[in-house]
Amino acid sequence: MRKFLGYLLTPIFYASFFTMLIIFHPIQWVCLKLGGYKAHKRSVDILNALLVGTYYTLFNRVRFINKQDLPTDRPIIFVANHQSTYDIPPLIYFLRNHHGKFISKIELAYAHIPSISFNLKYGGAANIDRKDPKQSIAEILKLANNMHTKNWSAFIFPEGTRTRTGKMKTFAIGGVATLVKRNPNALIVPIAINGSYEMTQYGSYPLMPFTNMSWEILPPIEKGNKTLEEIVLEAEVAIRKRVRTA
Repeated sequence: MRKFLGYLLTPIFYASFFTMLIIFHPIQWVCLKLGGYKAHKRSVDILNALLVGTYYTLFNRVRFINKQDLPTDRPIIFVANHQSTYDIPPLIYFLRNHHGKFISKIELAYAHIPSISFNLKYGGAANIDRKDPKQSIAEILKLANNMHTKNWSAFIFPEGTRTRTGKMKTFAIGGVATLVKRNPNALIVPIAINGSYEMTQYGSYPLMPFTNMSWEILPPIEKGNKTLEEIVLEAEVAIRKRVRTA
């Protein structure tokens, strides 16, 4: 029954989701040209609030759980499991005060996707070419430097790819290591994402309605004397304990 309803509701979701992207593409351009970074970021925050709102066209439930008192005066590396493309708008909107940037595939920045490609190009993301290690390292270092000088934060999915089953993959330390080395005072904050893979369990069509999804901020990890391997493993273990099918 849910799958059948998915066939009916998915076109409504896509129509509302992509309408938001199309509307905000010129808005982002104007905000960036006239108001610079601050105005552009504000437009991106509003866009992602509306994108989260489109999830409700599928009667999905979105919960953001944050019982942590996160600082805004130091960079944060948000480390999360990755279940679907739809993990991203809630992260941007609910954690907007931390100026979080993503490490993304360069192909997305040049894919001419309304709003998304523009923001990846001009919003501060690290757009990496996975076929070019030197370029990838340079992009991540640029983000790390911006975190250091502008007090930005970063979102990173150490699994590398999205899961189709909800089962987590082993975390890699590469991207986290580069960011931490340039920002030794950064706070590492694990995020457990639950349920978003269920929304896309049949691929892009139909999407699954009546899905319960949550984004939970877990206790922060201070670097202290821990090795990078210990930090990433501690984050992975904490997230696995909270993910339903880890």
